Amino acid sequence: MSTRILQQIIPAIATSDGAGVKLRRSLGQTQALRVDPFLMLDEFSSENADDYIAGFPSHPHRGFETVTYMLDGHMLHEDHLGNKGDLKSGGAQWMTAGRGIIHSEMPQQESGRMRGFQLWVNLPAKEKMKPASYQDIQPDQIPRIALPNGGEVKVIAGSVDMDGKLIWGPIQGITTEPLFLDVRLPANGQFSQAFASELNAFVYPYEGQIEIGPIDKARQLESQSAGVLSSGDSIEIRTQDRSAAFLLLAGRPLHEPVVQYGPFVMNTREQIEQAMSDYKNGQLV
Repeated sequence: MSTRILQQIIPAIATSDGAGVKLRRSLGQTQALRVDPFLMLDEFSSENADDYIAGFPSHPHRGFETVTYMLDGHMLHEDHLGNKGDLKSGGAQWMTAGRGIIHSEMPQQESGRMRGFQLWVNLPAKEKMKPASYQDIQPDQIPRIALPNGGEVKVIAGSVDMDGKLIWGPIQGITTEPLFLDVRLPANGQFSQAFASELNAFVYPYEGQIEIGPIDKARQLESQSAGVLSSGDSIEIRTQDRSAAFLLLAGRPLHEPVVQYGPFVMNTREQIEQAMSDYKNGQLV
């Protein structure tokens, strides 16, 4: 087996989105900083309501999937088709925009901590125009696996191998075969996992510092930075004198051209122009 090492570090930068929600963006801050099939990763975290209260009013999407994973807080999702869904602490939503959706995500709290992530996952060309759909995931639907050293793994998508037994998350059957894990390790903890060598992968620590790779090739990764991993069929992650929490994400690359204009992600400029025209004329969906 070959162990993946830390190949590139992408520090998250402070920015805002929606109606002024303050966040930190690692993947997606430029169109060159992506990890196929992942287009963007945003982290939002604040106890100041002024940083999030304006939320994400109605806006369109076409051609990819959005994943919202809440650590703390409560947001309400609504769309033009009449769908509604609550995003609460520990839950997630996997939205396939497909040919088009116009939706909003608005805070349902006026104080307290709002913390979580939004991940954008590309769709293959053959699926970009399929109907929009949702998978709303409640906290109790996400497996929580205790690690021998006192840590914990939450499996949002894909699976982990624990002593020869596969533990599957609620998100399955997606072309890009995403793996989405939320891992928490105590001080001097360790996490190792095997996964398909053909998947692209990155790690995002959101609390503390971690060390990635075999001892002789280990590199440190600070919180609020995305660490892009090399090829390989396993990963080793350790903590030192402090605990840490991180996301581990992997997916099958599409190897297709990406043309993005704001909330539209297609394969050609002509398709982007069509998406803009459809939105303007009320024919996005």
